[in-house]
Amino acid sequence: MATIEMVMPQMGESIIEGTILTWLKKEGDTIEQDESVLEVATDKVDTEVPAPNGGILKKILVKEGEVVGVGTPIALIETNGVHTSESISEKAAVQPEKQVVSAAVLPDPVVTQAPAAPALTVEDNRFYSPLVKSMAKEEGIGPVELATIPGTGKEGRVTKQDMLNYIANRSEQTSADVSSPVVAASLSAEDEIVEMDRMRSMIAQRMIDSKRISAHVTSFVEADVTDLVLWRDKHKEAYKQKEGESLTFTPFFVQAIAKAIKDYPMINVSVDGNKIIVKKDINIGVAVALPTGNLIVPVIKNADQYNLVGLSKKINDLAQRARKNKLTADEVQGGTYTLSNVGVFGNVMGTPIIVQPQVAILAVGTITKKPAVIETPTGDAIGIRHKMFLSHSYDHRVVDGALGGMFVKRVAEYLEAIDLDMSL
Repeated sequence: MATIEMVMPQMGESIIEGTILTWLKKEGDTIEQDESVLEVATDKVDTEVPAPNGGILKKILVKEGEVVGVGTPIALIETNGVHTSESISEKAAVQPEKQVVSAAVLPDPVVTQAPAAPALTVEDNRFYSPLVKSMAKEEGIGPVELATIPGTGKEGRVTKQDMLNYIANRSEQTSADVSSPVVAASLSAEDEIVEMDRMRSMIAQRMIDSKRISAHVTSFVEADVTDLVLWRDKHKEAYKQKEGESLTFTPFFVQAIAKAIKDYPMINVSVDGNKIIVKKDINIGVAVALPTGNLIVPVIKNADQYNLVGLSKKINDLAQRARKNKLTADEVQGGTYTLSNVGVFGNVMGTPIIVQPQVAILAVGTITKKPAVIETPTGDAIGIRHKMFLSHSYDHRVVDGALGGMFVKRVAEYLEAIDLDMSL
């Protein structure tokens, strides 16, 4: 018999920690290799974590609701095989207790002759992890103030990222009168109070952060997509019979964006202080509405390397799994540009908010029939055309109006230039 450590896995290149949502197994249960043992929430997605080895779940080291850094032991598994690395019992002889903290946070320094922070007890009865308590103590955040911090963790619990966001905003407002009372929303007896779920709280915080970080500007272009509509109408039934799925307009939008990014690579950037990082990969996120009403943005990596059929299959797969909460953490990160299709809700246009750390996002409106002037060899004529608006929001810190406007115009030109004789 050997005892091995099950550690918090790396669930994406930029993810350094996760919150334990639910243990799917209890101590003493027999588990198979690759069987799901617990559910973890990161700042990107919820996911189940499989067992690295089969055996018996001997001990759970981290409670539900705890924030755990990548590589931190979270459970002990007793296996029948011989484990070549140092067993946990041998480690215990040298290090009797391992404190579960984020790798990016050090223990509180010892400060003499300082008043003790007030006890972290609050009336809302929320669970606060030791890491959150430590951060609150270090920043001088008392129990009353702590209770006002929106939590994006399970059941509204406050995570490390919630604390970092709150502290950042708090430091920017030091010149304001922090002692002034918060104005509460007025309520009547008929009003219903609905608590935000974890994802909605996270979306809310990210939208506020994005508006604070980026100088948003939006440019609009109207595109004539009559040929695109005619081509799709001609081929959609054959495509469905051949591929077993629908051919939507989204792959055409993604393909046009990828081509336009190659023409204007300074749209495909991010900002790091005073540095502009030009991305070589074209990774396009596509916003997907979930049954809960929330949004998630799965990412098509290297979107410029797919043909139309490949894009269609990739988009359909990601959208279907997104609605079933089956995406992996890696599939919702690493985006360099984002598409939001507000037209599916009957909207003609929108002013989307940039997904950080990207610098631009495109919203496509509904396609509608309109009378339009058509230039012909014998003169102008009035005809019925299929039109749609493209709304391009961009970060004016690094994207000027000329670039932002030329980019969205180029996307429209690619959508308008579809070849009616093109085959699938």
